[in-house]
Amino acid sequence: MHKILLAAVVAAAGFSSAALAEGLTVGVSWSNFQEERWKTDEAAIKAALEAAGASYVSADAQASAAKQLTDVEALIAQGANALIILAMDKDAIGPAVDKAAAEGIPVVGYDRLIEDPRAFYLTFDNKGVGKIIAESVKAAKPEGNYAIIKGDPGDPNAGFLLEGMMEVIKPDVDAGKIKVVGEASSEGWKPENAQANMEQILTANNNAVDAVLAQNDGMAGGAIAALQAQGLNVPVGGQDGDLAALNRVARGTQTVSVWKDSRQLGKAAAEIAVALAGGTALDAVSGATKWSGGEKGVEMSAIFLQPTPITKETLNLVIDAGHISKEQACEGAADDVAACK
Repeated sequence: MHKILLAAVVAAAGFSSAALAEGLTVGVSWSNFQEERWKTDEAAIKAALEAAGASYVSADAQASAAKQLTDVEALIAQGANALIILAMDKDAIGPAVDKAAAEGIPVVGYDRLIEDPRAFYLTFDNKGVGKIIAESVKAAKPEGNYAIIKGDPGDPNAGFLLEGMMEVIKPDVDAGKIKVVGEASSEGWKPENAQANMEQILTANNNAVDAVLAQNDGMAGGAIAALQAQGLNVPVGGQDGDLAALNRVARGTQTVSVWKDSRQLGKAAAEIAVALAGGTALDAVSGATKWSGGEKGVEMSAIFLQPTPITKETLNLVIDAGHISKEQACEGAADDVAACK
């Protein structure tokens, strides 16, 4: 009865009413909480749940797909009424969704696709992110030898990002203007793995690399470390709006960081989880669309938020939004960065 009443009120009032989720618990399973950006996401999730009167519990899989399965079981045992799952591996997470479904617990696939019609998919437009990275780097280096540093091979986002990147550069690859001289996956999206991949690409090409498309900021940092060790400074793109990356943009060692405002994503995830826990159907979530762009073509309910490219010209956007202080962003900045003057 509590769930029925809650669903009716949520449907009538939207997500904004406070204390409607009193007594509800939302469990969050993080794939690899060590990565800088997830701390921003967590703060936003916690704040939104607190505003709704719901409780937060979490677990960190520490980049282990096997541990994530036991983490989800533990969150269910702790009384989670809804789950937000940042999946470590798109295929390995299946039993966790099965377990949640058996218990009648809704699942929000957070930022990474869980291709299952029982899960709600919430993310940024990752293909769009890939396009922005490639467009920004291509604007800085329209021709030459490109390296592509991809994320974890078990993460669908790596595929979506590559799809967006190739949509931008493929015509020039076909025309011979751009040559992809190296393409490598980086296990766990780890900067050190990206650095090792970049080192191998540089060695294989006698350092003849003119631009790098990296699929996140941590890996962009790893690639840049490898480039700098060889005395190279070439256009490099990444994403996430990591603080160190934004400073690299100001310094001129990274061309673009595509900012996906994690505060928006975390807030939306919490609100969706509360609504689903209250009995709202997946396709009745405010703003939801039907989407079937995954590998298996499964139709799902989804929301895609829009990312923002941060370059020297747009650095003011993250400073004005309070995502990073001017001092942090502008330390050692190049002379042509308007936001740092």
